Amino acid sequence: MVNFFAAAAASWGVAMALAPLLQIHKIRRSGSSANVSLGYQQVLFVGFLLWLSYGIAADNLALIIPNTVSLLVCGTNIAITLRYR
Repeated sequence: MVNFFAAAAASWGVAMALAPLLQIHKIRRSGSSANVSLGYQQVLFVGFLLWLSYGIAADNLALIIPNTVSLLVCGTNIAITLRYR
């Protein structure tokens, strides 16, 4: 049962990690990131980095995979937000 929940949580975590792509799409379409909070994204980035570090230390793929994707997407979101400011 634990493995089932680990797989389900990791899968949903990847879906959640990809959700900011919707924001990136909106920024690129409108040509502006004026309504996007950069501070919020930076807090998330640090959180994903910490959870990824913990997952690596615990050798837990259910934490490593979604937080790696989250970190990459969040970093991209920050870069796009800065580019369109």
